[in-house]
Amino acid sequence: MEKRAILREWYDRVDSDQTGNITATQLKSAFAVGNLHFPISVVQQMIRMHDFDRNGTMSFEEFVQLNKFLLKVQQAFSGLERGRGFLVPDEAYEALVKIGFSLDSPAFYTVCELQTAEYDEKALESEAMMSRFHAVYDKLHQALNDIPYDKLGISEEVKEQVELMHKQLNRAKNRTETQDMELAMDMMVVFSRNEDDRSNADGAIIERLAKKLELHTMADLKTETMAVRRLVKDNKAKSHNTEQHIQQVVHLLAKFKEIAGIDENSVLDEPALLRCLQKSKSLLIPHEFLCPISLEIMTDPVIIATGQTYERESIQKWLNSGHNTCPKTGQKLNYLTVAPNFALRNLIQQWCEKNNYDLPKKEICDDPDIASSPLAEEISSLIHNLYSSDVNMQRDAIIRIRMLSKESPDSRILIANGGGIPPLVYLLSCTDFEIQQHIVTALLNLSLDEANKRLIAREGAIPAIIQVLQNGTQEAKENSAAALFSLSILDENKVLVGCSNGIPPLLQLLRTGTNRGKKDAATALFSLVLNQANRSRAIMGGIIPPLLHLLEDKSLDMVDEALSILLLIASHPEGRNEIGRLSFIQTLVEMVRDGTPKNKECATAVILELGSNNSSCLLAALQYGVYDHLIEITRSGTTRAQRKANSLLQLMSKNEHIPFVPRK
Repeated sequence: MEKRAILREWYDRVDSDQTGNITATQLKSAFAVGNLHFPISVVQQMIRMHDFDRNGTMSFEEFVQLNKFLLKVQQAFSGLERGRGFLVPDEAYEALVKIGFSLDSPAFYTVCELQTAEYDEKALESEAMMSRFHAVYDKLHQALNDIPYDKLGISEEVKEQVELMHKQLNRAKNRTETQDMELAMDMMVVFSRNEDDRSNADGAIIERLAKKLELHTMADLKTETMAVRRLVKDNKAKSHNTEQHIQQVVHLLAKFKEIAGIDENSVLDEPALLRCLQKSKSLLIPHEFLCPISLEIMTDPVIIATGQTYERESIQKWLNSGHNTCPKTGQKLNYLTVAPNFALRNLIQQWCEKNNYDLPKKEICDDPDIASSPLAEEISSLIHNLYSSDVNMQRDAIIRIRMLSKESPDSRILIANGGGIPPLVYLLSCTDFEIQQHIVTALLNLSLDEANKRLIAREGAIPAIIQVLQNGTQEAKENSAAALFSLSILDENKVLVGCSNGIPPLLQLLRTGTNRGKKDAATALFSLVLNQANRSRAIMGGIIPPLLHLLEDKSLDMVDEALSILLLIASHPEGRNEIGRLSFIQTLVEMVRDGTPKNKECATAVILELGSNNSSCLLAALQYGVYDHLIEITRSGTTRAQRKANSLLQLMSKNEHIPFVPRK
């Protein structure tokens, strides 16, 4: 790490794509070039410390600054005695000051002493660090106060975000130092090493401490007592200093019990107190388990495009409000779908079981009567079983969810709100064809609810459904096509199906499927080709020949479906060129003459679309005798058919290339 040129060489060697930014893995490799080896967790922390532009990577200039910092660290610690495996507080203090930390000496040594004590495995925050945070809170609070919001013309949404931040800063600011100092003084008195001072800790101080520490009820004291008992057991082999601190805490708890009028033995000896540990104030939830938005333990963690994990409900609200960036990194999201983080969810569940901690339960329905019903309890249990490692238990849960999702709208709402969609989508990629079939059918049923259409798509279900459409059983293919139709009612899902290459397998089903499969495919294709880009994809994929076959084979009873799709295809230049052949015009005229009222309406509309862009199609239709049939439709056809017939007759009468049509 001597010169900038050497650093540039290290940097360029790993930045092979010349993006100007390197990831944590690349940074680790860059250090390895210089024979410096750091664990990936340390490298990730380095990026977070020097990520000045907040994009989650490291530029060359940030890399230079990081190396300057590391050089300072090296110089600060180089003079210390090696080989002991630890630093005494004086050495640590001196080294940290050299690096550039501004430390309050008494506070630093207090933190060292508390860290050595290891009470409840948590160190107290130093006064100096707290002062720094409060200074930052004050500055931010004042800055927000001074912003002229009315003159900036910012949106209501931004104003709400600023107001929320303002309130949070205000709450932090209002944690009055007077109360903290009073608490510290009280603790100093009761923890004094001087027996006389300790005896002077009168009842008022003890009572005040109990209230501030929320240790004034029987339940609170039982919980804390069990935590201390566990601590005593875990620290039997620790130093005398540690034992002394624990004894001080035990003494204080005894005082609290005395004031509360609780018999100490009844508290200490009750085995059932183990259950209370879940509410213990000393239970520290790992920060990796907390949602960065809500700061609460996650019950349904999901990953977004940047790789960050959030609670599903929190990030969904963020995305639904129109944001397209990651709340934590500020990076723009390439896509807005989220993926379940099953690995983290399992870790959270294991931690909860180990620590006897109950995860907060979701309200799976706004209606309290439904939410508390036996149906809701059954669905909650079924969703839990979807995460089981027992395949048979999963299969039974999927089959039951399929049946419930078919029975009632309430069931569909409960399944979705209870978090049932993510595991269903995840399991759709399994290789068991039977499970695939049940899942895709369940998703089809769930998609009947309008809100669920978006939820299913956002979970990444559409590509998975298309895979089943390509490779599943015949029934699974049919239900997949029906599911794509249901989902594609939303315009954004039409685009997603097209971009996910969903048109070709639907066309294949239209050609080779059973009657039911062809109907499902045609229905889905009709919905999809309402989108212009999908129309082009369908034409290029060869949609017209199977549609013409449907017109010719009356036994399939799909003439209306075929004509409806052909009408949309006729609005596309390439589609018109392919279907505007004489044989097809003759087929359309026969439909106008002999078809059902709906057939006549659709066939007339297709001729009108073709003739509006090509007069030769009008001439061909007249040659096949369409004129008399149109006159008949204007008298006895459906209202829509009459309008189409009149428009077509008017178009013919105005066309100079058709002189023999009567003029109106």
